[in-house]
Amino acid sequence: MAWIDLFVCILLLALLAYVFISVTITVLHKVYLMFHFFMTLWPLCQFAIQVTDSPRLQLLYVKIAFVDLALLAVGWLFFTLLLTKRTLPVRKGLPVLIALPACLAAAIVISNPNGMFVQPLYGQYAERSYGPLFWLTSLVLIGYGVVSLWVIHSALSASRADRIKKQVTQVLRGMVVVMAFIGADILVNVVFRVSSMVIPGLTSAGILLSAVFFIVAIHRDKVFDLLKIAHQDIINTINLGILVLDDNEIIVETNRSLPAFLDLHIGDRFEIADILPDAGTGTSGTFIAKYKNDPLESPEIDVLYEKGDRRHVHIHVSPIVVGGTRVGRIITFQDRSRLRQLIEETAKQNEILQERNQTLSEMQQELHLTNQKLQQMAITDGLTGCFNRNYITQQLEQEVRNHIERHIPFSILLLDIDFFKLINDRYGHLTGDEVICSTVNVIKQTLRDTDILARFGGEEFIVYLPFTSSEAALDLAERIRAAVEANKMMVPGLKNALSVTVSIGLLSVDRFPLDLFPGSMTLISELFQSVDHVLYQAKREGRNRVVSASK
Repeated sequence: MAWIDLFVCILLLALLAYVFISVTITVLHKVYLMFHFFMTLWPLCQFAIQVTDSPRLQLLYVKIAFVDLALLAVGWLFFTLLLTKRTLPVRKGLPVLIALPACLAAAIVISNPNGMFVQPLYGQYAERSYGPLFWLTSLVLIGYGVVSLWVIHSALSASRADRIKKQVTQVLRGMVVVMAFIGADILVNVVFRVSSMVIPGLTSAGILLSAVFFIVAIHRDKVFDLLKIAHQDIINTINLGILVLDDNEIIVETNRSLPAFLDLHIGDRFEIADILPDAGTGTSGTFIAKYKNDPLESPEIDVLYEKGDRRHVHIHVSPIVVGGTRVGRIITFQDRSRLRQLIEETAKQNEILQERNQTLSEMQQELHLTNQKLQQMAITDGLTGCFNRNYITQQLEQEVRNHIERHIPFSILLLDIDFFKLINDRYGHLTGDEVICSTVNVIKQTLRDTDILARFGGEEFIVYLPFTSSEAALDLAERIRAAVEANKMMVPGLKNALSVTVSIGLLSVDRFPLDLFPGSMTLISELFQSVDHVLYQAKREGRNRVVSASK
């Protein structure tokens, strides 16, 4: 009867060799091969127990067999999670927590305290009885199986079940079969054992049948190629042309977008120079040299294809490195024609916009200068460059009201060049203009920065003196009169210098009776009339003098 387990072990090893030889080994295949190896240990240990007479060796094989079951249980769960692509919550130490119950079960089996896990019958472990720790261990292992079944059921119930239903269902059948046989083994040979007769090989047969289901799923249904299929679907949906080369520059993979760029096929030998216009010159030469001489680098280049539809293509090369060794390359092709067109159109629009902005800026600058000139012309006398009558009238209206409201003294001077008509009649108007300008320059040199000088009309000028009392205004007026009188003007065509005098009317406001408070629109006119009256009084009294009045 022991040969049944040996036969099962040999079949399992044959299946293991078949998987190793017939498929391309991936991470999932490696996990399964290790898992399959542990499946072969159970029937091997069962065979070893039957063929040895040493109780110590029998106990050792019993312990190895049940520790192997514990490893199979936890490995089954991890294998199921990996197979169904289940994502575990990100938690440090979670794999250890998952494996902990199996490790405790293995520890119980190895220690077998006081024979509470297994005891020999008739001095031999070929016939044995199981204690309470066996049932505790069995519950742990069954728990792993139940969780694995639940994981597969959840994967089949998910929205992505249609894609993996056939493959995962085959694996589910294998798990159900092995759990059924293990359960039958426990029921027949442990729970309801009616005699010393043991039905051998039930668990071994379950393991063998489940392995058959796994092999069918691996070989026929490509259950472990799901990841490759998913990756292929992903790269086929990408608009980039993708070309995968091995280390001998042989094409091993392409995607559906590549034919839009190049007519290449799997198995062809790839030559980088064949896909570049003007290969060996300019940027193409630099790119090819880097491609050939620095295989671990990631060169890239923008290429313009003129044939057929004019296209700008960006080519990027990335090495495939495994364990520090380059095993191939991935080359991507991206059509940037639309992007380049948008960039060129944007550049043209920006250029046009910059030209328009420059024109607008120049027009704005010209308009600003023109406005400044107009504003200056609106308030400036064209001959003398000082303010005109319009400006002084507007300026005094607000200034005078503020000063009167705050009881701040101010003064107004009205100047007139004496006998100016005789100068115009004798020397002409051009000389008269020279006299006016020279007189204005002398007056400006005498005034303070806060004083305002304006041409009132003809040869008359008005000076506004803010914050100035009657005494200070009279002193300033006398200095102006003396400076003008002392001014000697050289006029072209005349041998002797000309000199003129001015008559000045002075009006000071340093008392603020109620009837002077602003409220009448004729306030400025009244002030002008008052200062004009004292000016004519200065003329009647002989000119070249200052006559003052106060309010």
